[in-house]
Amino acid sequence: MHEIDPAARTSVVDSYKYAALVVSRVVSEGYLQMVKTIPQMYGYIYNRAERATEVGLFRTWAHQFTAGNLRELFEREQPDVVVCTHAFPAGAMAEYKRMFTDAPPVVGIVTDFAVHTFWIHDNLDAYCVSTNAIRDTMIARGVRPERIMTSGIPVDPRFARTDEAIESLRERLGLPPDRQIALMMGGGLGFAPLENMLRAMKDVEAPIAAVVIAGRNSRVETRVLSVAEGMEYPVRVLRFVENVYDYMHAADAFVTKPGGLSTAEALAAEVPLVLCKPLPGQEERNVKVLTEWGAAVRARTMHDLPQLLMNVMTDSTRRKRMIQAARRYGKPNAARDAATLIARLASATKEGVA
Repeated sequence: MHEIDPAARTSVVDSYKYAALVVSRVVSEGYLQMVKTIPQMYGYIYNRAERATEVGLFRTWAHQFTAGNLRELFEREQPDVVVCTHAFPAGAMAEYKRMFTDAPPVVGIVTDFAVHTFWIHDNLDAYCVSTNAIRDTMIARGVRPERIMTSGIPVDPRFARTDEAIESLRERLGLPPDRQIALMMGGGLGFAPLENMLRAMKDVEAPIAAVVIAGRNSRVETRVLSVAEGMEYPVRVLRFVENVYDYMHAADAFVTKPGGLSTAEALAAEVPLVLCKPLPGQEERNVKVLTEWGAAVRARTMHDLPQLLMNVMTDSTRRKRMIQAARRYGKPNAARDAATLIARLASATKEGVA
């Protein structure tokens, strides 16, 4: 294993700030509005974009434009390695490597359980992916096998199960010891209808309590608090918290949208997943993988949620199978493995052999 330098300096860069204004607006305004109002259209565009040459021409131009704008930043910062956690900067860096001979090594971190072709470039130095199926897809499309690590999606290693007894953990968190705990989250952008999910759970025929983490979205918090006041079981509503892993370890089920990071955290925490309202595109693909693995079930409507959640929380045989699947596919050490790869490439750059 390559040693990771604890003094390594990192900078987080929003690549869209270096893109053309039209690209930035399409993402920051058009994408969000489309996902919220006409998600089916987004799904159509997402799937078509894998094949459409007209999208490819615009994408190539956007990547080249962005790569040129990044030149001044890279000359000033002199990075030893660049890590891309989204397909757009990965494409921009692929063009940068074609345009400039002194480009640093580039690592792509795919943070879903399926890969869109926008991620795939033959001149990136390395990829970290979540599954061998993604690895096989990328190899079939021209990426050299030795450049792809099946690390899993990087998550905080504290999501891994601990030896702390659930009784003491719930006492520490102030959660009721005599109820089934349902943890609910919806992502920072507020796409998940948390208030509708909570309202649907009023029909769960089991002694439950809910913890709802609303994140930094104050409007979501307000709506959830309004619904919580009318529930007949305990509901705790939280804003952003640093110790999500504690709440996952304390929960009997995790009700959420199928985002790549949150579901990877749940796999590491070995908590059964109940997935609701996936966005067309990558989240639909995440659902397919996670349910095929047996680590998750999908509530296709809010009407289905109460019975499905009750089954997951109270059917010991089903729970055992879901926990075993999470243990099989969870990658709590993914961040360490990815960091080791990144450190190796950074060291090679310093030594002049990248």
